[in-house]
Amino acid sequence: MIRKLALLCVLTAMMAGPALAADEAPAEKPKFETVSAELAKDKGCQSCHEGIERFSEGDMMETIEATGVDYGDPGGCVVCHGGDPAATTKKAAHTGAPAELTEAGGPHMFYPDPGALWGASERACGQCHGDYSERLSKALMNTEAGKLQGNLWSWSVQKDHKVVWANYNLKDEDGKTPVVGTDVYKEYMTKFATDHPDQMPSEVEQVPDVDVDAISKHPEMAGITYSRQQCQRCHVGVTGREKRGDFRGSGCSSCHVPYSNDGFYEGKDPTIAKDQPGKLLIHKMQATRKTKVKHANVEYSGIPSESCNSCHNRGKRIGVSYQGIMEFPYGSPYDAKGGKQPKLHTKNYLFIKDDLHHQIESRPGNPKGGLLCQDCHTSIDMHGDGNLPGTTLAQVEIECEDCHGTVSKYPWELPVGYGEEHNKDVGDKGRGLTEDLPDFMYNATVYEPEDGYLLTARGNPFGNVVKSGKKVILHSASGLDFEIPVLKQIATDNTWKNLKAQVAMMNVGKHMESMECYACHADWAPQCYGCHITVDYSEGKTDVDWIHNANSREENGLTEDNKLGTNGLKSAGKVSETRSYLRWEEPILGINGEGRVSPLMPGCQVITTVIDKDGNTVAENEIWMTPDAGGTKGLDHAAVQPHTAGRKARDCESCHNNPKTLGYGIQDGRYLKGYDKGFTVDLETALGEIIPEKTQMQSQPIPKLDHDLSQIVTRDGKQLVTIGSHWPLTGPLPQEMRNKMERTGLCMGCHQNMTNEEMWSKVNSPTFVNNDQHQAVMNAALQAYAEKKAAEKEAGTK
Repeated sequence: MIRKLALLCVLTAMMAGPALAADEAPAEKPKFETVSAELAKDKGCQSCHEGIERFSEGDMMETIEATGVDYGDPGGCVVCHGGDPAATTKKAAHTGAPAELTEAGGPHMFYPDPGALWGASERACGQCHGDYSERLSKALMNTEAGKLQGNLWSWSVQKDHKVVWANYNLKDEDGKTPVVGTDVYKEYMTKFATDHPDQMPSEVEQVPDVDVDAISKHPEMAGITYSRQQCQRCHVGVTGREKRGDFRGSGCSSCHVPYSNDGFYEGKDPTIAKDQPGKLLIHKMQATRKTKVKHANVEYSGIPSESCNSCHNRGKRIGVSYQGIMEFPYGSPYDAKGGKQPKLHTKNYLFIKDDLHHQIESRPGNPKGGLLCQDCHTSIDMHGDGNLPGTTLAQVEIECEDCHGTVSKYPWELPVGYGEEHNKDVGDKGRGLTEDLPDFMYNATVYEPEDGYLLTARGNPFGNVVKSGKKVILHSASGLDFEIPVLKQIATDNTWKNLKAQVAMMNVGKHMESMECYACHADWAPQCYGCHITVDYSEGKTDVDWIHNANSREENGLTEDNKLGTNGLKSAGKVSETRSYLRWEEPILGINGEGRVSPLMPGCQVITTVIDKDGNTVAENEIWMTPDAGGTKGLDHAAVQPHTAGRKARDCESCHNNPKTLGYGIQDGRYLKGYDKGFTVDLETALGEIIPEKTQMQSQPIPKLDHDLSQIVTRDGKQLVTIGSHWPLTGPLPQEMRNKMERTGLCMGCHQNMTNEEMWSKVNSPTFVNNDQHQAVMNAALQAYAEKKAAEKEAGTK
């Protein structure tokens, strides 16, 4: 029966796992402590949990329930959760599992959260989705290897690009070839892993504990404490801190079980507390289009973007940015009682502008509505492929051009590897289309291929994106269908929305050849300049250590932090942090790991104060040095896909006439200087002598910060700060490119002639000239110049 269940599950649903209330739920009442033998025999688990929602619908759930009957549980709970449905006490029911179920490959004990990654999912979700937990265990959502490498690079702990550390000790036992994907994908990734061994390691080690006694001599090692306590809470092996917006399940349940931001249960199971945060919203699976979830008066399918944001609200902040919000310190506007915003992810938020994919405008043939994260990001992007990627670029298989193409080629005419060349020739053989899906993709909703499924940059099909005649259609997990704008079709039909778009994409070839699409189309990026961190080991201070939690698992797969009312195990040291200043306007541009022009955003810009166990300050406002470019300050700027795309791209001037974009800093870096000296504000003479004898320094010095945090390079080409930590190609825009890009002083090309009144009176208009008229004058001047040069050339040939 278990084999029959596995087959149906594989054919009908993505992996998922419910998270039922653990034993400690305080709202359970005495009447649920024991039941009669007759009631247990008749209803199984539902003798106590009657009213709980069916976890899913359709063939999968029907098969689970039919299988449950064989084990004395008509609701099928035992098939995923284990436990003993015939037991008459709560303790006994939540202990073992029927022997015949265990022998058939099912649960061998009680799993409060069958989706928990370690152990539980192998016997619960893993009955049907056998390789998912193995793939996910090595994927970035679990290892966070790239985050650790980047953090510790900025702290001068990591000395090269090689990915070494992760949340766990893991080894890729089966070599460089992925376990899933098409033959083209497997061949591509095998070569990719061979070409990039530092970014695609064969094994990783659990990041070590900090030797507190050694901090006095090596204060940079406090970076490990910072990572363990502040940064590693967002992987799927743990359930995260108990704060609004951070509630989630573990493992499969992190994404596939809905949790509201406030974390309250709103279902009908009488044993689950409704007044204690930290509970699932309802006992339902959210997955693909075919998996419908109904709650109250709302029915939806797919995984809401907000489920992703319980993690993707820090670091690159792509989740909250996609929604159009960015943290800010004020908490305005006030509510009716004069209160500030409720904290979300411990932050206040300002709405700026959401990504065009998040809230798509109504167009012919398109309903109003947005895309979910999973509509673009593939199963491999999220679950991994069985290899051990060390960075985001190593795991994510998609590029913008995979759906939109370029002005000269349809997506299917682009070669495999287009968009992630890493300065290598990827050839010009078109990747084509396919009508076939790899076996693992049949777990999801299967759509008709029509003229064929489009392929990713690495050769896997998009199971939800198809060519249909002259159109490309995306089938969203939400149930909506969208027509994708295809650039070559726009160019062919000459349906450009404006002249700037046509010029930028068709007439300036370098834009399409060397830039990421989002270098122009990212409307904004969150820019948190300066990460001021204090790590204090004095007086026995401690805080939650997410690595300790992740590696202290019970047999049922749950970690210590899963116990409500506590965030789990702690380690020595206490971290506090704040910022220098925030921006969100157009970001700086640089070169990303793939060798393309990309937005940059402040990464781990650590300015560190460390206090040892004896209370001695062993580092004060220290900026650590990194090994790149001959040694730069660890004020990292990271290449990023901001997930803030707009249909209208950046104006030409925002790059070509903007020193910040080129890396020279806001207004050429002329502000925010003097932080290396600090300053005092009090009564002073005209010469700057402080008059009072008793005074306080207003701003402490940061000895190495002699420039604005927004400046990454000097005009003579000296790189000031580190740019990325993972890939050797990352860096500021090259000097030659900056020189070619910069077009400042153009106004004076014409307006210097204002001093020649006789000449100026011939071209000047006595009335106001608007922008279009002004451009017309410059266009006429260019045409006149072209005619002059043509005449000179003709005269020279005679």
